[in-house]
Amino acid sequence: MAHVAHAASKTNPNATIAAMHRAGYVLAGGLSSRMGQDKALLPFRGSTLLECVAQTVRQAAGNVTVVGPAQRYSFLGLPLIEDRLAGLGPLSGIHSALSDSKAEWNLVTACDMPNLTPEFLCWLLEEAERRDSSVLMPVSLSGFPEPLCAVYRRTCLACAEEALAEGRLKITDAFSRLRIELVPAGPASLLASANTPEDWASMLKHVEVSGD
Repeated sequence: MAHVAHAASKTNPNATIAAMHRAGYVLAGGLSSRMGQDKALLPFRGSTLLECVAQTVRQAAGNVTVVGPAQRYSFLGLPLIEDRLAGLGPLSGIHSALSDSKAEWNLVTACDMPNLTPEFLCWLLEEAERRDSSVLMPVSLSGFPEPLCAVYRRTCLACAEEALAEGRLKITDAFSRLRIELVPAGPASLLASANTPEDWASMLKHVEVSGD
């Protein structure tokens, strides 16, 4: 799949209006079983991984809310909502975000993707709006869509509720009857997630080499 360059959006008089129609959410309710510790709280760039990803999402969407257990993350001072159906995986987190949101377009990411950039996420939002998609998912160079860094229209809520009620927890299946559009994400590292200590060590090495 061809590389895509994601240029930063230029400031324009409609930026504030656009932000009112957008919301950003970071899912942080996972067990981190393969990491062996809560990956959302891993030290990163002077704070935690969750805080850094939340800041990136806020820059793109104009706001951010964490979806996760308050007892674990409220001390960070970020806007936070509890997962309404905890224990049912990331689809439940998306459902909680859409239930909370008043915005038409909702950027939802996992908390363990340190290479995301505001420019890329803003581009995703703009593409979703331009294409009038129900769901817009980026596709990595390996060819797999990434539902945990995607834009969901608020009208996806009904499908999420139906799928959860029926026990269909795979995200792409839950929204299969809606208009899902796929877009190339560019560099493979952009969508990389930290699932294991080895993943994390490799990511930190890349950050040190790049001088970040």
